[in-house]
Amino acid sequence: MRLLLVVGSALNRVSVRRCHRSAWSRHGVAGKVGVSLGERKLEISTGKLARFADGCAVVQLGDTSVMVTAVSKTKPSPSLFMPLVVDYRQKAAAAGRIPTNYLRRELGTTDAEILTSRLIDRSIRPLFPAGYFYDTQVLCNLLAVDGVNNPDVLAINGASAALALSDIPWSGPIGAVRIGLVDGEFLVNPTRKEMAVSTLNLVLAGAPHSQVVMIEASADNVLQQDFCHAIKLGVKHTQQIILGIQQLAREQKIVKRTPQKLFSAPVDMVEYVQQLSSAQIYAVFTDFSLDKISRDEAINKIRLETEEQLKDKYQNADSFEIIEAFNVVSKEIFRNLALNEYRRCDGRDLTSLRNISCEVDVFKPLHGSALFQRGQTQVLCTVTFDSIESSIKTDLITTALSGIKDKNFMLHYDFPPYATNEIGKTGGMNRRELGHGALAEKALRPVIPGDFPFTIRVTSEVLESNGSSSMASACGGSLALMDAGVPISAAVAGVAIGLVSKPDPEKPSEIQDYRLLTDILGIEDYNGDMDFKMAGTNKGITALQADIKIPGLPLKIVMEAIQQATVAKREILGIMNKTLSKPRPSRKENGPVIENVRVPMSKRTRFVGPGGYNIRRLQAQTGVTISQVDEENFSLFAPTPSAMNEAQEFIAEICKDDQEHQLEFGAVYTATITEIRDVGVMVKLYPNMSAVLLHNSQLDHKRIKHPSALGFEVGQQIQVKYFGRDPTDGRMRLSRKVLQSPVASLVKSLSDKQSITLGTANGETPSAS
Repeated sequence: MRLLLVVGSALNRVSVRRCHRSAWSRHGVAGKVGVSLGERKLEISTGKLARFADGCAVVQLGDTSVMVTAVSKTKPSPSLFMPLVVDYRQKAAAAGRIPTNYLRRELGTTDAEILTSRLIDRSIRPLFPAGYFYDTQVLCNLLAVDGVNNPDVLAINGASAALALSDIPWSGPIGAVRIGLVDGEFLVNPTRKEMAVSTLNLVLAGAPHSQVVMIEASADNVLQQDFCHAIKLGVKHTQQIILGIQQLAREQKIVKRTPQKLFSAPVDMVEYVQQLSSAQIYAVFTDFSLDKISRDEAINKIRLETEEQLKDKYQNADSFEIIEAFNVVSKEIFRNLALNEYRRCDGRDLTSLRNISCEVDVFKPLHGSALFQRGQTQVLCTVTFDSIESSIKTDLITTALSGIKDKNFMLHYDFPPYATNEIGKTGGMNRRELGHGALAEKALRPVIPGDFPFTIRVTSEVLESNGSSSMASACGGSLALMDAGVPISAAVAGVAIGLVSKPDPEKPSEIQDYRLLTDILGIEDYNGDMDFKMAGTNKGITALQADIKIPGLPLKIVMEAIQQATVAKREILGIMNKTLSKPRPSRKENGPVIENVRVPMSKRTRFVGPGGYNIRRLQAQTGVTISQVDEENFSLFAPTPSAMNEAQEFIAEICKDDQEHQLEFGAVYTATITEIRDVGVMVKLYPNMSAVLLHNSQLDHKRIKHPSALGFEVGQQIQVKYFGRDPTDGRMRLSRKVLQSPVASLVKSLSDKQSITLGTANGETPSAS
């Protein structure tokens, strides 16, 4: 028995070693390639780290390095879509920091990590083969961050290299760059310092043959011609990165695996569906009286009838094949309507907008509100003001990369299930909601005044959805800001452009024919090849996001989409201006108020109170937030004017003039002891005065440790001399010991100089409040 165990153990070790050798041998030898981007060099290396992954690449620019791994299962997933997961994680150690939470470790994902993960996903997903339903995971690990070069673009290039250097089926590589615009000059992969003054932040991913697969941009009203030039420049530099990754893949002698199966509908099954249902499907898509719900119901009814007949004829067919066969026919009929007949399922031509209606000041108590309706997409936007202290504090890595510690403008997007007549979970935020909200926020941020005294929160709740709710949020948010009296520099509108294309039969990577669709519906997004969202003012572009579903888009189509979106944007702004054309001259009467209050040094002790008691009481009773501006000025934020009035009355009562203005410097007064402490006695010179501390050092010439040594009691009256208030901290200066003989010379000196610090012989402060 022992012999069998030993032999079995030895076989296991041999098996493990073979497994390790085969995994290591997939990557060949270590390799590196450099790509010149302007004055700097991007380095891509492989073969040294994480060699058990299907593919691994390290991308370095300056001293910022990102490692990306790609792993894909060899057995298909039961899902009916491409199960791709991209996770970009920021590590505090990469920036030389320790997380500030109580566990001192990374906990969950930040907004910046989720948005960057979406950026990478949108860049690589279109290049996986159709029907590749194999679990695939791409992990991006920050190795080092220099605070100069942003790692997000490096992570996109790393994902491209990791997939290209693996045996995973993928028709890349792609390349990604960031383009900035400073003083009229375009910069490739600008540094953090350059981005701080750049009016453009364009991240672009390009495919071979100068095609575009992803665009994400925010801009400060950049002109259309400048924006188009930036895209062309970005595509040009992505080609250099692609050539570098291709060279590295050739050196590694990468051979792609052959998947067990690429899921698609059988040709004979598709032909059978065409015979059964094409006429009915066409009739639904050309019935322009139908809306989203009735159209979906009609198509689903045809779907169920067709699937029953398919199951009878193809009894051994997979459920996916039956579903996909109907989808292929339905999608083809829908697309041919635009390609061949220049019509859309709601009766519009290719460039027409849906009906738009706007309403502002929807709810009077709100600081600002707007209801934006475009077709069957309805969005309610609200504006809320709060104190500057309520601004969002960024995480450590984001602060290190951008230099921004907080921001006082935010837009939060909410997409409840009832917006599409569905039931689902509510609360929390998913990646889609975060991405849509971030896009609408980018669209509006450039028009927000930098010196606005409040933190602004715009909430966008989608009440009905039938396409382009993020751009509706930009439109509704712009109206709500103007309704709230925020002096934005210009109104902002957004629109989504769709695409229906026909590939060249001889060259599938090229497009033979196409149609661009203005203001797309949800079904046009689902069945189309692109969701091209653009927002801006009448002058220029503030945000752009292109989700492309085919392996690449020629620059010609991108330029046409920008032009078509510009025309639609101006038309939408014209409709919005009929409701509200400029910001209201003032904020609403029930809105928050900020005022500065001057508290002289002589009254600051009473204003603050013992241990800050008066300030805490003021905040608790009125809801007013107090922050100190300088030595004598305090800033008050009140949620309502009535709260500010209440706070001012409170402060006036605390700091009201009393008998102190009658006190004479150097005069002797009778003080009443109100409390005995270890360090001295609390005394009052007049009844409505706040008690002040007469320190032990000023009670007697003898050094005493406790006032009880002099026989003092509460209620006892003693003689003290008044020396005004300390010019540095406003504390009242009193002394008893100067009245005790023999200190005539000391009293005279105090009277002459008027600013001497008492009790310096003991090294103690003479008085404290």
